[in-house]
Amino acid sequence: MSLREAIVRLWDIDESATMLQCDGQWLTWGDVKSLSGLIDTELTNAGCGPGGRVAVVLANRVESVAVLIAILRGSRTLVTLSPLQPPERLGADLEATAADFVIGGEGDWEKEEFVTAVSKLGASAWSVDHGVVTMKSRGAERKSGHIVDAGEVVIEMLTSGSTGSPKRIPLSRAQLEASLHAALQHNDRANGAERAPFAGSAAILTWPLVHISGMWGLLQALVSARRLVLFKRFNLADWHAAVKEHRPGLVGLPPAAIQVVLDSDIPPDDLTSIRAINCGASPIDPAVVDAFQERYGIPILVVYGATEFSGAVAGWTLNDFRAQWSQKKGSVGRAFPGVRLRVVDAGGERPPAGETGRLQVASPQAGAPSDEWITTSDLAHIDADGFLYIDGRADDVIIRGGFKVSPDTVVRSLRDHPAVSDAAVAGLPDDRLGQIPVGAVELRARKTVTAEELREFCRITLTPYEIPAQIYIVDELPRGASMKIDHRRLVAMLTDLTNASDES
Repeated sequence: MSLREAIVRLWDIDESATMLQCDGQWLTWGDVKSLSGLIDTELTNAGCGPGGRVAVVLANRVESVAVLIAILRGSRTLVTLSPLQPPERLGADLEATAADFVIGGEGDWEKEEFVTAVSKLGASAWSVDHGVVTMKSRGAERKSGHIVDAGEVVIEMLTSGSTGSPKRIPLSRAQLEASLHAALQHNDRANGAERAPFAGSAAILTWPLVHISGMWGLLQALVSARRLVLFKRFNLADWHAAVKEHRPGLVGLPPAAIQVVLDSDIPPDDLTSIRAINCGASPIDPAVVDAFQERYGIPILVVYGATEFSGAVAGWTLNDFRAQWSQKKGSVGRAFPGVRLRVVDAGGERPPAGETGRLQVASPQAGAPSDEWITTSDLAHIDADGFLYIDGRADDVIIRGGFKVSPDTVVRSLRDHPAVSDAAVAGLPDDRLGQIPVGAVELRARKTVTAEELREFCRITLTPYEIPAQIYIVDELPRGASMKIDHRRLVAMLTDLTNASDES
């Protein structure tokens, strides 16, 4: 079923059917449909037709679901803006989109930087809150006679990328449909067409919608017309209550949330409906998978993917897990249908099975011809049975609980402090989040500042997940002969400082 067909199908569903739960309150399909219709009318009247780019501050809230439906139904393009950004970053990001149409919440319109960016763009813009759509800015009238086909861009998702500077990834309708179809095939699941709309157990979505895992989960729920419980953010008590109420068979959680559940006092009987947990975005320790299985009897099915691939391209199935997990611990599973994987060495040649190289992916999900190999930033090996193992990264990006953190971005923020002469940041292992950014700084002569003051300073320009977990003030950063930071020695120094801090 295509995305367009799925949205058309929604319009024929009984409006009294319960569709979406947020903040403990259920909304009917009629509630969401009505709001989506209002948004669609406003966009149309402003000249935003097929192909029109709409920049949206995509918080986990009912309004974001209605906006997405309006954009898909009108064959428009969603340009995502992260609500996690500080105001200055949000304003700059909005301005960089060059979008003609903008939607935010009332709280966004209280930020001077956001309002200024809308003005600079000359965009038509709205606030959408509590079922009310309010025009805040009227841009120049625009007309669209654009014809949209399945290959054109549906979503532009912002990712921190693998080399530092954030970048927008254009995802086409064809890419997203290929991704949704491949996941169903891989796990031998139906698309929901045989089931009454918005019937049965609800999907529970804890991922941020600005993350590919969150967006993918929302699209999957819409395509299958499945009821959805949308969390603003993961909260153990609320998640526990939702599982007890809705009795889902399959849930998705990042490694950090899985560790929180494992460390909790939730009794196994409360999770008996769950047949498996899908886990991705960042590495998970196989020991955690084993411990969770031992305590709750629930397999954790690891998946591997990226925004660039419209979601996952490899993963474990329940059958594979039961048959081979004990021999293949640490793997992220096998390629999805329609996906080909390989590794190459520095010379572009394929090493023997089991040897590490740069991972390449070929798939319609990548938005390129299916025979074109896309080189990732991951180092990996593939065994003789086709199981993929991620061995590290070819760059220094830090993956903190599923979010990519560029050390360069954090270093620039630290260097902006008037007391800092130079700074360096690296990722250290963390039991809960996979990795955390940790920084070290050299101070200017006769300047003083505390580590906590530096963390507070970073909050001005960094998202919460980019702020270093620890900052150490050192006499001298480790440098090589060229005076560049020696990454290996930096990691060793930060590890020693962290261990010493923990012991004290």
